[in-house]
Amino acid sequence: MAHDIAFTAPHHGATEIGLNVLKQGGNAVDAMVAAAAAISVLYPHMNSLAGDGFWLIQRPGEAPRAIDASGCSAKLATIDWYQQRNYSQIPGRGAPAALTVGGTLDGWRVAREIMAETNTVQPLTELLAPAAKLAREGIRVTNSLAAASRKVEYDMAAQLDYKKLFMPLKQPLIAGQLFTNSALAETLDTIASKGTDTFYRGELAVHIAAALEQQGSPIRYSDLANYVASEVTPLSTSISQGTLYNLPAPSQGLASLLILAIYDAIYQTDWDQTARIHGLLEATKQAFLVRDAEVTDPSRVSERWPSLLTDQHIQTLASNISDIAMPWPHVAEPGDTVWMGCTDAQGTMVSFIQSVYWEFGSGVVIPGTGLVWNNRGASFSLAPDDVNALGPGLKPFHTLNPAMAELKDGRRISYGTMGGEGQPQTQAALLSRYLYDDLNIQQAIAQDRWLLGRTWGDTDHDLKMEQGLYDQQAAKLTQLGHEIRPVPSCNELMGHAGAIVRHANGQLEAASDPRSDGAGLVDSIEETG
Repeated sequence: MAHDIAFTAPHHGATEIGLNVLKQGGNAVDAMVAAAAAISVLYPHMNSLAGDGFWLIQRPGEAPRAIDASGCSAKLATIDWYQQRNYSQIPGRGAPAALTVGGTLDGWRVAREIMAETNTVQPLTELLAPAAKLAREGIRVTNSLAAASRKVEYDMAAQLDYKKLFMPLKQPLIAGQLFTNSALAETLDTIASKGTDTFYRGELAVHIAAALEQQGSPIRYSDLANYVASEVTPLSTSISQGTLYNLPAPSQGLASLLILAIYDAIYQTDWDQTARIHGLLEATKQAFLVRDAEVTDPSRVSERWPSLLTDQHIQTLASNISDIAMPWPHVAEPGDTVWMGCTDAQGTMVSFIQSVYWEFGSGVVIPGTGLVWNNRGASFSLAPDDVNALGPGLKPFHTLNPAMAELKDGRRISYGTMGGEGQPQTQAALLSRYLYDDLNIQQAIAQDRWLLGRTWGDTDHDLKMEQGLYDQQAAKLTQLGHEIRPVPSCNELMGHAGAIVRHANGQLEAASDPRSDGAGLVDSIEETG
């Protein structure tokens, strides 16, 4: 008997590596670890083994299980530490921007332990070998990587190790160029043979901590050694079609759930496309106001947190929405990320996200490792009364939020996107189009989108809309009070979305965003034993 399997990623090379693990009988976590390692090589501007990750893992018939593999701030990372160095805000680049531990590798450990409860997990030596080979033999630079390399050239002028690694020809990377990272290949080999723990408490950790301290980061060996990723209870909310799942604080998963729940509360079947877009935009504003007031380190969430996804609160937010657009002066968050999804022959689904925050993170490269450190700590504030005020051992606000849906008709969906502020909006666009507009999942992702705020490679906080949709809707939406700026269609600003749909009969659909270099692939394997 044949069982369908599927994998989707924003780079086709990662999709193929993940799918190959599934075809060889590996489970969904095995496949995701192999692809996560590979995409850190293929898309180094958007993620790194020294970044953060979040997981949703769902076995058939069970509730999803969530993993928070986001890093904590260093013990030395205090407001005073930055003020003594004459910073009025945490810088986005350089060693002072490298103030949180990269948690993604320990997230792999937790995910593998969850899977090992019922399945045999493959050794890391097998799972990481394809990524190490890519790093050693080289990848072809994509347009996305080349664009990011050009964009950050000025920012990275003082980052000598960055320039040594990512500007081997003394200039930004060029699309089509062969780019190798032999040091990263050796790091992958080390992790494969010694386990992910070496990054936190082994020889690799000693080397990393010394390099970070020498360059001026507040991170020390004890910060790495004390870090542990954790399984957490996912957030969930019910809509008319089923149940949606996402990650709790410090992730902005709350906002993603609120947008769709508010939209479900106000949705009318006779709405035209203008009304549907207006509804989603206004739901986004309501959700973001709640998010910005409430999402912080889990230890600091307010007493209101348990009520934020209740029907009563959702109805209150829905009642704030009118036919006229709410003014929007909100300052947005950027973010570079990769989202990937898969499902194995047993029906286990994974929704996974991995990131360094801004493109190339802090720009701090750990010599001899090929690792570029994240700058997620730039989300902290140096204002003591801010909801995300900096303090030691805390997690900053995270744009990262992988999503899942379990529908009443038996369909299960793993979905997500990169794109900072755009993540909740893109999730809402693709799922609403699929659930309410009757588009298939690939159409729901591919059609022109909008973005309120900023995302990858952008600095403006306005409402942007891809040209085809702008031509159709701008005049009508402007009459409702929206101020819209057109951008070219199929624009990377709108993020790299993906999704896998598993139907009740086991049939699969896998979709990938044409704005990325990705692929969504479905295959089947014969049952053995």
